[in-house]
Amino acid sequence: MTAYVVFQGEVTDLELYEKYKPLAAESVQKYGGSYLVRGGSWLAMEGEAPPARNVVIRFPSMEAAKAWYSSAEYAAVRPLRQQASEGSLYIIEA
Repeated sequence: MTAYVVFQGEVTDLELYEKYKPLAAESVQKYGGSYLVRGGSWLAMEGEAPPARNVVIRFPSMEAAKAWYSSAEYAAVRPLRQQASEGSLYIIEA
């Protein structure tokens, strides 16, 4: 079953976040993931507006998404995202 990694947050250090993006993308691709949403404009139709930065990554399975998140490749770059942004990251199985 497909799984989606979702990040919603605010970028607090744009320069550092720009360094993170290509490194994270390499690790995502290695684990079979693909970006569906990576920033972009949005319009809140109901409720509160989402955070400024929204990212959705599709993986072939929950196992693949968890393997990516737990991988040595992503562990090496995850601190860059954590230092450059504030927000939530979660996995949704669909």
